[in-house]
Amino acid sequence: MSPKLAKQIRVELDVLHRLLERHPGLLEKCGREVPTALEIDALANMLHSFYTGIENIFKRIQVTVEDLTDGAEFSHAALLDIMARPSEKRPAVISPELRTVLRNYLSFATCSVTPTRSS
Repeated sequence: MSPKLAKQIRVELDVLHRLLERHPGLLEKCGREVPTALEIDALANMLHSFYTGIENIFKRIQVTVEDLTDGAEFSHAALLDIMARPSEKRPAVISPELRTVLRNYLSFATCSVTPTRSS
């Protein structure tokens, strides 16, 4: 891995860690009780930011290692599949198990809260 790519990945990982550290009370509270509409919005924003950060890492790897143009586009699901398989230029980036976990986040399958309308 090139030093430049390693640095870019470290920066993205630092951003992800800060995102999770910023609202630990929210995550804990929503794990214990049904979140309010505002908390659901905050959680959705967190999930989107977190997943986007993961995809940024995958895209950087794909562009740098596979020598693709920076504008190369992949569907979210296709990018996960690509990262779970080795290529001629790199080993698999994620395990099949992690691919499944991330696919669940991508499809919101991990969400167990159904917001209800208040009267």
